[in-house]
Amino acid sequence: MLVLVTGAAGFIGSYVARALLDRGDEVLGLDNLNAYYDVNLKESRLAKLRENPRFTFVAGDIARHRSVDEAVAAHRMSISGIVHLAAQAGVRHSIDQPLDYLSANLAGHLNMLELARNLPRLQHMVYASSSSVYGASQRVPFALDDPADQPVSLYAATKRADELMSGSYASLYRIPLTGLRFFTVYGPAGRPDMAYFRFTASILTGRPIELNGDGTQSRDFTYIDDIVAGVIAALDRPPSGTVPHRLYNLGNDQPEKLSHLLALIEKACGRPAEINYLPSSPGDVPATWADISASRTDLGYLPKVALCEGVPRFVSWYRGFARM
Repeated sequence: MLVLVTGAAGFIGSYVARALLDRGDEVLGLDNLNAYYDVNLKESRLAKLRENPRFTFVAGDIARHRSVDEAVAAHRMSISGIVHLAAQAGVRHSIDQPLDYLSANLAGHLNMLELARNLPRLQHMVYASSSSVYGASQRVPFALDDPADQPVSLYAATKRADELMSGSYASLYRIPLTGLRFFTVYGPAGRPDMAYFRFTASILTGRPIELNGDGTQSRDFTYIDDIVAGVIAALDRPPSGTVPHRLYNLGNDQPEKLSHLLALIEKACGRPAEINYLPSSPGDVPATWADISASRTDLGYLPKVALCEGVPRFVSWYRGFARM
């Protein structure tokens, strides 16, 4: 099986690519290596993937349809699966730089749907959505049949638009498509813009932490290995029916307060944090919590790593990363 993984130099993309390679698949990795965060981190993820001869990397920008076509031209007849993870991430960044989301998340997703429509041997495309589509819903846990029509950030709006576009393509062209709503993914080699990464870096370098809000916000933190298991399970189970499009939540089903996350990081770092409390950020929500009942039933999804286990693993990795 040849699987195209977009965002292969990204956090989740690099882990998914490695898991596919470990089970014997061939992987075509696509990424534009943009400078949203440290490109050296992206290059280090790619370097590990390149150690496997079944991995091929191609540079390309999903926001430009010609770039996508050129990147996959030599492999069009072989691609049987797509895991589309490339996107512009970040709720806060979407407040400051909205046009980045127009190109990567809207045009980029449409270009990937067009590619999927025209690949002769494609069996299934799995794509990344987000828990942010639920907005500031007061009903928890977030269930798949909850309304997702009041996003509180542009990032959330683009991810919901991706789901709607995918539903239309599945209806029009019978392309098997599955969207995965990820809940606060964390772990080694993660994204530097995420709170757990920033908190760890600040504590270990003796800098104050900037905490938006009072720490009572809760998140359904989900360890990267559990997310990858869910992505692979979804890829192996293409939907069928008149409209072959499915959505699933991938979370940990164990929401934790940010204050508890910080306490675990302090313990793993072996030193206390100095905290500067700031107002809540625009687009922030008070809580996220995934209802994963459908994922359990349909995908056999069963998260295994608790936050108290995952945080020390990340801090251990970060200590090595900071010495590089």
